[in-house]
Amino acid sequence: MRIGVVFPQTEIGADVGAVRAYGQGVEELGFRHVMAYDHVVGADPAVHQGWRGVYDVRTTFHEPMVLFGYLAALTALELVTSIIILPQRQTVLVAKQAAEVDLLSAGRLRLGVGLGWNQVEYEALGQDFSTRGRRMEEQVELMRRLWSERSVTFDGAFDRVTGAGLAPLPVQRPIPVWFGAQSPAAYRRAGRLADGWFPQMSPGPELDEAKAMVEEAATRAGRDPAGLGMEGRVTWTGSPEELDDVARRWRESGATHIAINTMGAGLRSADEHLAALEIAADTLGLRKG
Repeated sequence: MRIGVVFPQTEIGADVGAVRAYGQGVEELGFRHVMAYDHVVGADPAVHQGWRGVYDVRTTFHEPMVLFGYLAALTALELVTSIIILPQRQTVLVAKQAAEVDLLSAGRLRLGVGLGWNQVEYEALGQDFSTRGRRMEEQVELMRRLWSERSVTFDGAFDRVTGAGLAPLPVQRPIPVWFGAQSPAAYRRAGRLADGWFPQMSPGPELDEAKAMVEEAATRAGRDPAGLGMEGRVTWTGSPEELDDVARRWRESGATHIAINTMGAGLRSADEHLAALEIAADTLGLRKG
């Protein structure tokens, strides 16, 4: 089971030195990948009365592809989006950006995608919130072709490409695409189309039920469920014993990856996040030497 971290972007903020120190620090601790997720704009609660979203206009988010281009030069970590909100972005542009990050990182990109929940953001990016599920399925098909073929002709419900292609192509052909999933429809979509998936719950009966739906959909699509990756998320609470127990439960549930999430734990700087992750690395046996 490969162990990585969730980049605490809402707490580290805009300090470039802190971003660099964090990326290099987690690699030195023995973690294998860094995960970042995506919001292009935040809603202003003063304008959107009754706003109930988790994030708003004050919440810091780095653009994942640009961030990963930076970290690709500084670390040898696997770079994971979990997730970018694919249907609110231009398909061919995402394919190009992902190919570039994969090239600059020598094949270390894992592209996690999902539907998102923020209609304000979809409006700002000029995309239709109501068709996002159908659009994402088509987008994944088109991106995989763009990453693998020199010239692509594609006529879909949402995108059209006529005799065009990316240059340079990525190292990975195609780049692995993982899905965020937290509904029966999303579980079935992941089983049919994804290379792996990100559950949004802890190990237990709910995860077992979701995993069964993913595996059934994979089988119905003629795919081997054993070939699908699964990445769990472990929230840092300050307790090494709890961390070790949850990591063990993810391993027993068949997770191929986990990510340690230190956001929301009251940590105020990159140094404090790294100090917590040092304890986590020792607990999980990641430290070298």
